[in-house]
This record gives sequence, structure tokens and C-alpha cells, in this order.
Amino acid sequence: MQDSRVRTFLEVCRTMNYTRAAEALHITQPAVSQHIAFLEREYDAQLFRRDGKRLSLTPAGMMLRNALSTMAHDETLLRERVSALASGTRIELRIGMTLTAGEYIVAAPLAAYLAEHPEVRATVRSASTQELLEALDAGTLDCAFVEGYFDKEPYEWDTYCTERLVCVCAPGRMPRGQRSFEELLGMQLFIREKGSGTREVLERALATRNLSLSSFADTCQIDSLDIIKVFVSEGLGISFMYEAAVEREIEEGALQVVSLQGAPIQHDISFVRLRNSVFTSELSRLFAELAL
Repeated sequence: MQDSRVRTFLEVCRTMNYTRAAEALHITQPAVSQHIAFLEREYDAQLFRRDGKRLSLTPAGMMLRNALSTMAHDETLLRERVSALASGTRIELRIGMTLTAGEYIVAAPLAAYLAEHPEVRATVRSASTQELLEALDAGTLDCAFVEGYFDKEPYEWDTYCTERLVCVCAPGRMPRGQRSFEELLGMQLFIREKGSGTREVLERALATRNLSLSSFADTCQIDSLDIIKVFVSEGLGISFMYEAAVEREIEEGALQVVSLQGAPIQHDISFVRLRNSVFTSELSRLFAELAL
């Protein structure tokens, strides 16, 4: 069973705040301090560093967080597996997906997998890359498909596929033929919300060209991919989306790809899970069956 002091430590790692950790765990702040102090004595190492009001993990704290996160996840999963075997119920599989990865890339292979494995019941959560990684760390997800950038050190990961980010406009909105990024700057750009993997990939691609979102005449932030598609198809501006997300609209003639000069913008969709889990082999088999 997971020690209460371990739960406290992991909650402080999640919130980076003793007060919020205490509220989440329904204990007092002094109790949080006592639990952290006990672990620091137990491991003979400082786990957190304070810089004014800002709390951060020391290298020792990061190592302990990574190990204990995996142990906490495995304990939860082990309880579920034992309960499923004892009761004859289906195995729970908790999967996280970023919006584009989930709706346009992984959904169909996952549906086929579940049809072939009726003993598995999947719960799917859609969120940003950072939110999904936090859920992995907290043990509330077993694995995740993410499109954003992330620190790979705490995780096991594989590249599920590599997707191309394309610029789209309304049909006939721009002449055919290659265009430079500079030719797009006078147009309104529709972008996803902050935290979106698609937006981060675009921002990094622009930075390599000494450009930024502010280089465009106007930008409009919209959380919904479907709304962005409608606005772009009506000629209100342009947007950058993964090719898989606009494949149908391009085929139907609702959107047109703007051919850009230079190397294509590409990014990996990653399959992520906690490092050194006892369920690594099981999750690797899942990845193999879902692989494109």
C-alpha cells in the first residue's frame, strides 16, 4: 500500500505548493511539511529548493518523483488487475490523447483494437500534452499519445507516427505554386489555444525563420479545430494544422493546402508511459497492435 507520505510528496510535486497540496489531500500544511521532512531524513537528501515563493525539485527530488510516480501507478493498476481477475470483469485501460492525435490519428486504430479485445474497457481523456503528462505522473493515466514537446527523461516513449503540419486556406484564396512565409504575414492567422501541441510546433517552426505569431497582421485564438476549419473555409484567413486533421476537407475541396518554400514542418506523435513500470511489456504490446 502506498504510504501517506509518498502521496503527500507526489502531490507537492504536482502542485509545487505546500498549501495547495494540503488542500488537495485534506490535511494541514504542517502535516505536509512533516511528511516532506520525514522523506528528506529517510533519503538523506534535500528534495525541494525554495527561491523566494517559488518551489522546485532538486535533482534528488526529481529522481525520487520519477521512481515513486511509477510505483504509485503500478500499485493502482495492479489493484485493478487483481480485482478484474477476482470478479471476472473487464480490464481497465486509461489512455490520454491530445486533440489532434486522438480524433484524427489514434481513434480508428484504438477502435479496432477494442473490437479485437472485448476483455479491455478503455477510458479516453483528451487534454493538452502537459495535462496528460501530469495525469501520467499522478497515476490516473496508463499511457498517452501526445503531439507536443516534452521532457523525455522521466518516461518511456516511442514515435507512433510523424505528421506534417500544413498551411490551409479557402479554395482559390491563394494562387497555386510555392509561397514564402513572408507572403502569408498580411493574412489573419487562426491559432489554437496556449498549451496546444499544434501551436507549439508552429511557434518553433516560425522561430527558425526569425518569425513569431506577432509577425502576422492579425491572429485569432480558437480552441476548436472544427470552428477553425469553418472560418478558414469561408475565406476569413489561414491556419496551420496537421495534415491528418484536414485530409477529408482537402479531398472534398473545402480547404486548400498552401505550398510553402523550404523544408516541411513535421513533428512526431509520441506514445508515452512511465519509465520502469512492471506493466511495460503490456503497454508495449498495446503500442505494437495500434502501430500504423
